[in-house]
Amino acid sequence: KITGKLVKKLDRETGTSNIGKSWEKMSILIEQAGTEYNKEVVVSFFGYDKVKSLRDIQEGSDVSVSINLSSREFKGKYYHNIDGWFIAKMGEETVAVSNEDMPF
Repeated sequence: KITGKLVKKLDRETGTSNIGKSWEKMSILIEQAGTEYNKEVVVSFFGYDKVKSLRDIQEGSDVSVSINLSSREFKGKYYHNIDGWFIAKMGEETVAVSNEDMPF
């Protein structure tokens, strides 16, 4: 999990896979909280539903992002991915309604 400020939403990317399936991806730049060095991290959200989850979160918001880290090798070099699968604004709480508040 990464927490920090959503500094910038990068441009949405779209395309078509080799088998003809359309895809979309959006990356965001986060300035991590609580770290002195290497504060900025780019997290990518792949797929329609994940990209859609970014629409209501504005740049400058404090966020918490659940991520998956992965690496892959290509021609002797390793490349890393930071994939986001859930994002939420920090400080937003779900308000519970008690039975005393119900009109019946």
